[in-house]
Amino acid sequence: MDRALNVMFVVSEAVPFAKTGGLADVAGSLPLALSKAGLRVSVLMPLYGMIRQGGSDLTKAITDLEIPFDFFTLKGDVYSAVRDGVTFYFVERDEFFDRRQLYGTPKGDYFDNLERFVFFAKSFLPLCQALELKPDIIHCHDWQSALVPVYVREKWQDEAEVNQAATVFTIHNLAYQGLFAKEKYHLLDLDISLFGIDGLEFYDRINFLKGGILWSDVVTTVSQQYSREIQTPEFGCGLEGVLQTRAEVLTGIVNGVDYTVWNPATDNLIAAPYTPTSLAGKANNKKALMEEYQLDPTLQEAPLLGIVSRLADQKGFDLLAAILPELLADNVTLVILGTGEEKYHKLLSQAAAEYKGKIGVTIAFDNRIAHLIEAGADMFLMPSYYEPCGLNQIYSLKYGTIPVVRATGGLVDTIEPVDIKKKTGTGFLFQEYSPEAFLACIREACQAYQNKTLWKKIMANAMNRDFSWESSAKAYESLYRQALARKAAERSSA
Repeated sequence: MDRALNVMFVVSEAVPFAKTGGLADVAGSLPLALSKAGLRVSVLMPLYGMIRQGGSDLTKAITDLEIPFDFFTLKGDVYSAVRDGVTFYFVERDEFFDRRQLYGTPKGDYFDNLERFVFFAKSFLPLCQALELKPDIIHCHDWQSALVPVYVREKWQDEAEVNQAATVFTIHNLAYQGLFAKEKYHLLDLDISLFGIDGLEFYDRINFLKGGILWSDVVTTVSQQYSREIQTPEFGCGLEGVLQTRAEVLTGIVNGVDYTVWNPATDNLIAAPYTPTSLAGKANNKKALMEEYQLDPTLQEAPLLGIVSRLADQKGFDLLAAILPELLADNVTLVILGTGEEKYHKLLSQAAAEYKGKIGVTIAFDNRIAHLIEAGADMFLMPSYYEPCGLNQIYSLKYGTIPVVRATGGLVDTIEPVDIKKKTGTGFLFQEYSPEAFLACIREACQAYQNKTLWKKIMANAMNRDFSWESSAKAYESLYRQALARKAAERSSA
């Protein structure tokens, strides 16, 4: 029997402690699923102000951990919290992390993000040494922790705590790369030879994400389709050539979801529970959602479309903006929850004022309303230009809220196209990224909605799909063992 692996996550956010997006959902849920599968798992992340203010039950694990930084040694306390068998460690340095937001303000990124996340990456080895931790797998996520695999190979290769470990690097969104001025390169404490086209240089700037891709033993993305797409010029964000050179160790594993949180049978944030075999509560939630947004009650039988999203071009809001007047002229209602680009804040707020009773908009993030939209809407719109994995379409399946999505990334991997004649499938997909294709797909779904027998079958198909973390955790464990075997083979051939 294989021995239990010791896995350490290095990540910049994780629920329930700090969140800006889907990365936090993964980093909060996957370690728990791995632990449940018998692995020993811990997580390292920064101690943000919101963690302290959020009332987390923290215990001081290390006092004055010494972390080398530039020509100095900076000190930071380390705190810990245990959640379902997983220990979360939080490295403290108030001038770096005690801020209102994680990475920046609406006006832009923090000016010292390089310094903040160099410090974070460099804290990893001293923490392992102080706590006598010796991970088999160091699993890093996105640009904020991408320097850790570089340091493991280039600076820490003689350190017993990490030099036997395999590094796994997961790209959650390739568009966010951690780009910084080359004048700050000295702060990385790496040889200048590593700043080149085959290293950390990217169009005369430092690229943290590129480091994670090049120096890790294994690279993953959050869906198989996205792992293929990012090797193309359209979705490679300038790194497609780099990713092609690592194609042999690049794979995709679809994110799971936490059904203890997202399940209409047990969800205490919605108006009424329901199941695939007892759908009456779905109508109660629709009524509650329409009342929440003061939608026209005479439209109760019309399709109610829902969106919970970052309001950004990437998420297809340029398509929505183009079709909004024509869509709202149809016999539908629409609710939208999210924050993002200022232009969409204005456009959607104006639409809510102009089309009262037809559209409801909340420019914020509200977890209760997010759950109510999943439970109360008939369809969920995700017209993303690209989507590494996506979680809301998976939540929607469980709630019988039929996804209408573009055929890209994880949306392809998680949504089976509806075949009306065979009554199979779980959602409606469109290929071409255009307003016309999006509107046609919505109207196709609305047409199917009129056939109640067909719609109930599609809802049942959707609600019975299983995207729990259990299967994803098994895939990660298998990947970890492959990474260790690769590392061992590399050492023996050296």
